[in-house]
Amino acid sequence: MSDRTYLNWPFFEPRHRELSAQLETWSAKHLAHVPHDELDRTCRTLVEQLGTDGWLRHAAPDPAQPGASYDVRTICLIRETMGRYSALAEFTFAMQGLGSSAIALAGTDAQKRAFLTGVRAGERIAAFALTEAESGSDLASVATTAVRDGDTFVLNGGKKWISNAGIADFYVVLARTGEAPGAKGLSLFVVEANTPGFRISERLSTIAPHPLGSLEFKECRVAADRLVGRAGDGFKITMAALDVFRTTVGAAALGFSRRALDEAVARTTSRQLFGAPLSAMQATQAKLADMAVAIDASALLVYRAAWTKDSGAERVTREASMAKYFSTESAQRVIDSAVQLCGALGVLSGHPVESLYREIRALRIYEGASEVQQQIIARAVLADTDQPRR
Repeated sequence: MSDRTYLNWPFFEPRHRELSAQLETWSAKHLAHVPHDELDRTCRTLVEQLGTDGWLRHAAPDPAQPGASYDVRTICLIRETMGRYSALAEFTFAMQGLGSSAIALAGTDAQKRAFLTGVRAGERIAAFALTEAESGSDLASVATTAVRDGDTFVLNGGKKWISNAGIADFYVVLARTGEAPGAKGLSLFVVEANTPGFRISERLSTIAPHPLGSLEFKECRVAADRLVGRAGDGFKITMAALDVFRTTVGAAALGFSRRALDEAVARTTSRQLFGAPLSAMQATQAKLADMAVAIDASALLVYRAAWTKDSGAERVTREASMAKYFSTESAQRVIDSAVQLCGALGVLSGHPVESLYREIRALRIYEGASEVQQQIIARAVLADTDQPRR
């Protein structure tokens, strides 16, 4: 059993501890053996179950309650716990939140009712379509266009590396509307999967299987009431959404790390080597110590950022970037150590640490690669420092 003493930290309230205990019981029952064959069907089934059992109520604010907002600590706890049991379940929960986040933050009441209600119930699957073949971390260079034509916008272009491509019921799409150059000329639109002129142009396979693909828009016409927020505010809304969910990526990585440590401890205490448990070796203990320290440090950064956002901070860009950067990079090292400590079992296809080794790699790239997080953190540090006069 993973360490749970961190739940006593002052970042949490009694309701968070209660939710964590309930989720632990639920996950042990439902997520211990999530199949990875027939990927699309598995993800749809997971979304339905997460909705039916009430967990997706935490992925998006309730449109029936004016002023309802995200509880980032809750989302982090859910992603961490589900990540410890099943990376695919964690992914499906997270994408329901991220995919609908722009609507939750800037959508009209009608948009919230139309889309968030289904997301929370597990009846509609969401996707956030930002990345293009030539614009990943540099979203200001998005080339997909949306041209106003009366009461509609006409979209042309393409997106790549889009999570939930092929299974989503709707996509929130970042496109260039041209109010100004660069980031200030982008807007967001809700495009439903059955919209004429829209299609999934490609399904993509990665080292850790998830629904992933490319989108194509060819004279794709959407009603003007599908514009999310104001025209030209797409980049700002996207950054606000990432401000919420970037921290939770660190929480997912934290869950992966905790599972890796659990597996390493189980293996090293049961494996006999030279007449003693492998865990008795000083070299093994040094690795386990480094893993445990990295996990606690990651947890402190993750829940510091989540608590800061929940406490009313308008932006937590610096804190979220620190949490995401440190936790994902640390998780890569923690999982690598677990593979090493598990020996040949660690590279056996289907073993938990082998799966984690493949799962963690993408977290260092999506929602802002580690190098981008370093830039964000450094700029925040420099902005808070009195620069010497030249």
